[in-house]
Amino acid sequence: MTTVDPAPPPPMRLRELVFGAACAAAVRAAVRLGVADALDDTPMTVDDLAAAVKTQPHTLRRLLRALSCQGVFTEHPDGTFAHTEMSRLLREDDPHSLRYIALWCTEPWTWSVWPLLDEAVRSGRNVFEDVYDREFFTYLNESAPESAHVFNRAMTTSSEQSARDVARLLDLDDAASVVDIGGGQGHVLASLLEKHTHLRGTLLDLPGVVQNADPRLREGGALADRVDIVARDCRDDVPVQADVYIIKNVLEWDDDSTRRALANVRRAARPGARVVVIENLVDDTPSMRFTTAMDLLLLLNVGGAKHTRQSMVDRLTDAGLAIDGIRPVNAYLHAFECTVPG
Repeated sequence: MTTVDPAPPPPMRLRELVFGAACAAAVRAAVRLGVADALDDTPMTVDDLAAAVKTQPHTLRRLLRALSCQGVFTEHPDGTFAHTEMSRLLREDDPHSLRYIALWCTEPWTWSVWPLLDEAVRSGRNVFEDVYDREFFTYLNESAPESAHVFNRAMTTSSEQSARDVARLLDLDDAASVVDIGGGQGHVLASLLEKHTHLRGTLLDLPGVVQNADPRLREGGALADRVDIVARDCRDDVPVQADVYIIKNVLEWDDDSTRRALANVRRAARPGARVVVIENLVDDTPSMRFTTAMDLLLLLNVGGAKHTRQSMVDRLTDAGLAIDGIRPVNAYLHAFECTVPG
């Protein structure tokens, strides 16, 4: 039976850290093989599980053993394997599934750029373009459609799971209009419109993104008559006036892009308008291991960064916004609630 040592001594812990790639690769392999989906509530033998996912039993056992000692799956004394809370999150049908997040963080391009982290730290810029000879999102959309699909599914999953938390947090009873800047497929916007039936909303994002907007927002959808969809890059222009502007997980580019986006919102907004910026923070203790890792990945692929509380305050203040308060949305997100000065 595989067990998990909750507190290994420093030499052992360091050895585990330098083999972190093996752990990430094992999670990715389990997702791509469909192990979590094949394993239901009843524990299964390795032979039966291998037959279900079409692998060799002896190598599948090695994969499951590596994952079980991390708390992903568990091995029973009789040699069968069963789900844990973590392994269930790899199932396609789990309401809190992290399947596509797991794939996104381990896509093939990540293995090419991680070894160059020292160069990115030395230069302060992304190394993705050195490896692939083109900008990150251009590469995804032109040369890696499968990875682009994984990215879109990962962002959809993240938005769906946090949309309800955002809707619970924000009081929009006094607002008549809201715009979601860089709002992806519009899950946050849809949740807000469902909660506040008097609101009118605008979804603003790139053309290739908004064409796949949530069906509730598109023509014939339940919320379509209260929604405008604007295909635009917020770094170039924000041609929308509203009472409330929401910017969630967008301000993670290089500093110039962040400044341009905030300046465009500031230029579009009327005095007294609310601007709510929602971000993961690298100094937010409950999620630091994830957000600091994602921060480094942003450096590698786009030269961007996750923010500290102070760096976000500095950028919002520099944009001319008055910060009214900072509140947690959930364990991973904080909302910076701002007002456009009169």
